[in-house]
Amino acid sequence: MIDGGKGLRSTVKDTFGKYALIARCEPTRDAMSSATCPKTSALSSGRKLDRAWAERNADRALSDLRALANQVQANHPGAAASLREGLEETLTVSRLNLSPGLVKTLKSTNPIESMISVARTVTGNVKRWRNGSMILRWTATGILEAEKKFRRINGYRDLQLLHIALQAHHVAVDDEAKKEVSKATAVV
Repeated sequence: MIDGGKGLRSTVKDTFGKYALIARCEPTRDAMSSATCPKTSALSSGRKLDRAWAERNADRALSDLRALANQVQANHPGAAASLREGLEETLTVSRLNLSPGLVKTLKSTNPIESMISVARTVTGNVKRWRNGSMILRWTATGILEAEKKFRRINGYRDLQLLHIALQAHHVAVDDEAKKEVSKATAVV
């Protein structure tokens, strides 16, 4: 789950290769789209975004989101471009067929951002950094402080579904790689 930073996307792809599943944060996409529309349009578009992202069928959601982008294109091209950019990745979690509670948790970077905020507050107390290990110690302290506020995620009982979905993704990637090797050897 990323907020759209190109460096983050590149690092995930470089680290995990074809196994990487990139998911974009829906609330971030919503805020970016709404920020480029007047309030009246933003309210209407926001409801349509919410309905599309609540759709359990990822293909229907994709169709609805593309239609919304086309609808606002003439009057709000910035909002349309914002919505289209990374559109497929906003539906990554939906394509995994998880429980509604787990989907709600995994569609947002909010849990990560909350932890980072607490860690930032703790490290903000330091006035003079002596070295890199001090930075690491204080960052770890901040994360441990944030841990005190952790709670169970929505859908935690269904985490096995996520494990199964990710295993299926890995099998599909491996099968695709085998097909490519087969095609390459057949040509030779």
